[in-house]
This record gives sequence, C-alpha cells and structure tokens, in this order.
Amino acid sequence: MAKAKTASSKLKPIKGLRVLLSNDDGINAPGLKTLEKIARTISDDVWIVAPEQEQSGASHSLSLHDPLRMRKVSKQKFAVKGTPTDCVLMAVNHIFKDQKKPDLLLSGVNRHGNLAEDVTYSGTIAAAMEGLLAGIPSVAMSQLLTRPHPCKWATAEAHAPALLRKLVDGGWPSNVLININFPDVVAEKVTGVEVCKLGHRDLGDMFVDERVDAREQPYYWIGYRQVMSPPAPKTDLAVMDAGGISVTPLHINLTHQPTMAKLTKLLA
Repeated sequence: MAKAKTASSKLKPIKGLRVLLSNDDGINAPGLKTLEKIARTISDDVWIVAPEQEQSGASHSLSLHDPLRMRKVSKQKFAVKGTPTDCVLMAVNHIFKDQKKPDLLLSGVNRHGNLAEDVTYSGTIAAAMEGLLAGIPSVAMSQLLTRPHPCKWATAEAHAPALLRKLVDGGWPSNVLININFPDVVAEKVTGVEVCKLGHRDLGDMFVDERVDAREQPYYWIGYRQVMSPPAPKTDLAVMDAGGISVTPLHINLTHQPTMAKLTKLLA
C-alpha cells in the first residue's frame, strides 16, 4: 500500500483547468462543500451542477417523462430537479453548450462508501459515468461512514488534493472512471493508498416491509439483512478495513469476456 500524502499549501490551481462538480446527495450536502474545497486546490474555474434534492440510489437513471427545472444558485452553481445523470447532461449540453467544456468531472463526496456492489446503485458513480460518456475524465469520491458519529469529511479533504493532482498529471484511459473511497478514520490515521478491484458482499436476505399509514393505506420499505464476512484481499472492502484509501478504475463495458467463447460454441 502506497503512503498517503495530505494536501500541501504549495499546491496551486492548474491554469485553465475547468472542473465540473456533481453528486447524488443534493445541492446542500456537506460532501459537496467538501468537494468544492478539494476542487479549488487544483482549479480556479469550478462549476457545480447538482440535484435539488437527495438522489442516493438513483444509479444511472435519467428523466424522460418529466420536465427538468434548473435553479441558478450563484454565477457558477446550479441546482437541477432531477437525477445525477440529468445534472451532468444539463451541464454538458446546456450550460456549456456554447463555451469550453469541463476538463475534469468530480462527483461526491458521497456520505458513505461506494464499494463492491454499491457501484451499481450509486448516483455518485453514475454522475462520473455520464461524464465519461461525454468524453470528460471523471472521478467519483466517497467518504466511508461505518458508525453513528459525524462523517469524517476532513479525511477526504486532507488526502484528495494530492491524489487528484497525480491523476490529472498522469492521466488514465478515456473509457475509465476512477472510484476513490476514503476510510472512516481521521486523516492522520490513514494507512496508505491502494489501487484495488471491487470486492463482493453477501447481501443476505432482501425483504419488503409492509406497513399501514394513518389513512389505512399500505406502504413499503425495502431492506436487507446483511451477512458479515471477511473481505477478500486486494479488494476495496479489504482496503477500507485496513484504514486505507481505495482507488478502483471502473469501465462501462460490462461484457464478460471469459463466457464469450463458451456461449458462441453453445449457441452455434
């Protein structure tokens, strides 16, 4: 695991770098405020287009049957009544329609991790995915929260700038987004940075809890009883358990290559 470096006062914004921020926790989320602080260590041209309300679990959904409404919060900050995907689409195809497109998209900082199977449900990941589809290098960031205490935003704020600077300087493939998770420890206790694959959780039993409201109408909550098991080594779950920062490259091609030949032979 590589040694983690905290933000340095010597870091200066990269001239001409335009950064777009979004999230799934909403325009007023504390994680978005943290993300803006992080972004301003590498850019003095920061734009924010985020959901008007929380959209956690929205995944890559977009609004096709309802009109979108956008509120201008300030000169370079907008709230969209829609999903994270809607926000990125509005930014790229409307706000930046006749001007320079963003050079980098940052999504987050999500309250709770986006690990293992989380990425398939995550609006935070989806915003970065939409950025990728628009040809914008994209990074999703999440702050793990495992216990009922205040979220340690300072951990992400301390470590993200140096990570981002390295990523921006070095680059990565255009069909890949970067998923970063910060552990639920104070900044000084972070054990390092590790590039790793997604883990796997045993989700246990999914269930639907039926209840009745004051008007005697039924309503439902979806939940699950998670089975706790040790994470496989070299995965994002294992890195979190070790107090490290996980960095996982994700791509949109969901084809399972090892099965291609078998199916081709089977269906010939």
